Amino acid sequence: MTMLASRPAAPTRSRREWWIPASLLALTFVPALAGAVRLVDLSGGRTEENARFFDLPLPIIVHIVGATTYCVLGAFQFMPSLRRRRPRWHRMAGRVLVPAGIAAGLSGMWMAVFSDLPVYDNTTLVWLRLFFGSLMVAGLVLGVRAVLGGDIRTHQRWMARAYAIAQGAGTQALVLGPMIVVLNQQGIDQPGGNLKAAGMGFAWVLNLAVAEWLVRRSQSAGRPTSAD
Repeated sequence: MTMLASRPAAPTRSRREWWIPASLLALTFVPALAGAVRLVDLSGGRTEENARFFDLPLPIIVHIVGATTYCVLGAFQFMPSLRRRRPRWHRMAGRVLVPAGIAAGLSGMWMAVFSDLPVYDNTTLVWLRLFFGSLMVAGLVLGVRAVLGGDIRTHQRWMARAYAIAQGAGTQALVLGPMIVVLNQQGIDQPGGNLKAAGMGFAWVLNLAVAEWLVRRSQSAGRPTSAD
């Protein structure tokens, strides 16, 4: 009787875990939609708004495709039941995710340095993009190195950190969106450079803090939570 009663536990737990990719995909929705709009805009010809990307579109295309692939496919790497039941899928997905994430990080840093600075950005924001972009790429490399060396716990932590940084754009939309609404009511179009940099930096730090807490909590409870 005890064995029969305990069998449905696994499917129930699996259903409950779907909130993880669902919430991460929801966080990805706004930046993914913005990226798609940007690609359509570039395909329509040169405009004043897309001029900074139009002459050399490859970095922005690589960034949008790489970041969208990484954030969407990576969301499912955080389901413990999926990794447990489909370890081969987890490994194969990781072989797509790591190059996609590195491509997104490197192209983002390239644009931060070589693309024209938007009107409402400043040097502080450039350095923030370079710092967190470097940390994301380093996290992916260190995560791969750890798993190749058999250190699964370190692998989990670095992959979670890298994914948290990649999801920065989604959290930044949640942070900066209300800020822009308030400023618009006061007749101000966009937040100034320092205010924008503070909001975006806060979003990255918040994501990292949440990821660090979740992965350490999961590891202490004996439930690995990695993404590769």
